[in-house]
Amino acid sequence: MNSPVLPARLVSDNRVKPLDRQDRPDGLPAIPDDAPYCFRGCNILMLQGPVGPFFARLASDLQWAGANIHKINFNGGDWFYYPTGATSFADTIDEFPPFLNRICDEKRIDTIMLFGDCRQMHRIASEIAAKRDIDVYVFEEGYIRPDYITMECHGVNGRSTMPRAGIFYLNAPAPEPPVTNNVGQTIWHATGWAFTYYFWAIVLWPFFPRYRHHRPLSWFEGLAWVRGAARKYWYRWTNRRDVRRLTADDHPPFFLVPLQVHNDAQIGVHSEFDTIEHFIQHTVHSFVEHAPRETVLVFKHHPMDRPYTDYTRLIRRLQNETGLGERLVYVHDPHLPTLINNAKGLVTINSTTGMSAIHHGKPTLALGDAIYRIDGLTASVDLDEFWSKAEDFPVHPDLYRNFRRQLIYRTQLNGNFYRRINIPGTLAGIDWTRGKIAEEDAG
Repeated sequence: MNSPVLPARLVSDNRVKPLDRQDRPDGLPAIPDDAPYCFRGCNILMLQGPVGPFFARLASDLQWAGANIHKINFNGGDWFYYPTGATSFADTIDEFPPFLNRICDEKRIDTIMLFGDCRQMHRIASEIAAKRDIDVYVFEEGYIRPDYITMECHGVNGRSTMPRAGIFYLNAPAPEPPVTNNVGQTIWHATGWAFTYYFWAIVLWPFFPRYRHHRPLSWFEGLAWVRGAARKYWYRWTNRRDVRRLTADDHPPFFLVPLQVHNDAQIGVHSEFDTIEHFIQHTVHSFVEHAPRETVLVFKHHPMDRPYTDYTRLIRRLQNETGLGERLVYVHDPHLPTLINNAKGLVTINSTTGMSAIHHGKPTLALGDAIYRIDGLTASVDLDEFWSKAEDFPVHPDLYRNFRRQLIYRTQLNGNFYRRINIPGTLAGIDWTRGKIAEEDAG
């Protein structure tokens, strides 16, 4: 790969730090306009990344840009995808704080990058970074799907520094996002990387015996992704009647409830629900008591949770217990934009599908601490009232336009963790291009 040409102002021995919160005129952190070259001279520590080679490829790109990269591996899966130039941590989690402080001292770390800020070692790292004035960049699945990933300074979702007041977005210049490269289908890429990751995590477990993963580490974990791929096609066949019913021109009035991954830390940390089952039962019982009699309640399974969960038995039990029958529907793989367009409204905890619903102008209720839970974007009533008052909460189009632009400019990168898009000069397949302020907004 050819080394990218560095901007003339960065070809120096002076370390150029990304803009921090105090350096920006509006007081908010954002992905710098000149990323990744702004990391020239930075001493970056990478912790755990998404399954697959993304962090290794990102490290190569950052090194080409002039950064010094260090990496900590926590299990055999981490090691397989980043086998050289990394330090292994094989002790108990109680030993991690002094270990991390020592690494930060020895390597003079000024920037930490990690995937998911709710994992235990990442929470510890964020706390230590705050005390040491170290920048933390958190990667996550994109707030806006499918062609973006999230890279946000300080934290994501409930820990995001994005303002929650609509007045900010109505008055702030909103950068126009560039045209994105299409990512395409990623399920088989993610399945392959996950299967390999868990295989090596198990094989090399004797070298990391004290490591505790946020999912069970077993042979069945890798096989679960194969099961998930099979379920995709099974439910495409068995759900076809319900899907036709919901996507037809004469579809019944229905509310859509997109489910999240069962062990999504954002649920436990940033909502009042303990489990997805708890959320399903809470929503169904509210619907039975307060929804108009002619409406239907539709739950949609999360595609990344197919390997692990299946709520068919729970939904059938609730159909019988509540007497909803065919008014309670459970589907896996309908065309989501069509389903959203046909729905009367959408109920979620803090799923990114909520952003899609807002994009389509649908009344949306967020029950958790979602980044888009802002008056003018989502409904400001409780669940019991939403069933009958959803139409009273339309999406404010100007507010949404500016919010989306600001969200992309500050936190989103065109790319994918599991499938590289074809962008010259990058191994990670990230388009770092930032949008430019539109003249009509800046004036």
